[in-house]
Amino acid sequence: MVSAVFHTPLDAAPAAAQKAMTSVAGSASPASAPTLPKPSAAAPAAARPAAPTGRDWTALSRSFWLAVLPPLCGLGLLIGLWAVVSTTTGGSIPSPVETWKQALEIFSNPFYRNGPNDQGVGWNVLMSLERVAVGFGMAALVGIPAGFVIGRFNFLSRMFNPLISLLRPVSPLAWLPIGLLVFKGANPAAIWTIFICSIWPMIINTAVGVQRVPQDYMNVARVLNLSEWKIATKILFPAVLPYMLTGVRLAVGTAWLVIVAAEMLTGGVGIGFWVWDEWNNLNVKNIIIAIFVIGIVGLVLEYALIKLATAFTFEEVKT
Repeated sequence: MVSAVFHTPLDAAPAAAQKAMTSVAGSASPASAPTLPKPSAAAPAAARPAAPTGRDWTALSRSFWLAVLPPLCGLGLLIGLWAVVSTTTGGSIPSPVETWKQALEIFSNPFYRNGPNDQGVGWNVLMSLERVAVGFGMAALVGIPAGFVIGRFNFLSRMFNPLISLLRPVSPLAWLPIGLLVFKGANPAAIWTIFICSIWPMIINTAVGVQRVPQDYMNVARVLNLSEWKIATKILFPAVLPYMLTGVRLAVGTAWLVIVAAEMLTGGVGIGFWVWDEWNNLNVKNIIIAIFVIGIVGLVLEYALIKLATAFTFEEVKT
């Protein structure tokens, strides 16, 4: 419901009133002219915003602690359980203090290089992110247009739905030997695994979004005799964008999960290979550090994509 507020300008007074005011101003002498009262010194002080009261500070403090205290309690619970497990296992699991000291040593120089198989954790994370970006980008170039086409045409939807239902539940690592056989290399095989596990969420979510576009929009497009390109760009894309971004977020999360396992099997530089290499060296502290690194990177990716999806999510305005 749209409401409008109309303001009457000051110069819209009646002409007779304006003439009367002019005659009075012209006949009055300067001595008898009324003088406007000077603004008092207390006027600016009255316009200042009021200082926060004790109740306001209490509300701000309460909201702050409600936002900060629960995560701190959860982190404290995790560290406490970790310390108990470390004590009960006789030191086979390193304590939080020992792991913290090792993390400070590792992150003091995360980008060192002492050979092809001895590189800092920073290079391993960047290499894994590069594989994820390449595989995910290829999946987006194929999966999003495929989802538009499958959702747009009923025949193609019925044609590909059984294939998607058959191939989607397959574990991504089951595709790794196929990649090694076809591409004859560990790095292309890992990228292929990322591609095949990332494509399904984008196809499914995009197709569902296209199928949920209101039929009234399509009827208007038919009446206006719009081409398929204009239908896709002017009608479908804005309506499907929230669904598509949800598929992108799910695909990135799956890709980051899979790359660690794929790198454990293929070797080379990467956070997954670093975990496996530290296990071969029986360095449990570095393995725990790698687990936290993997979780933090995944959390950052998830948060960034949630913010991106929120920015392009349109809510209906209720009238």
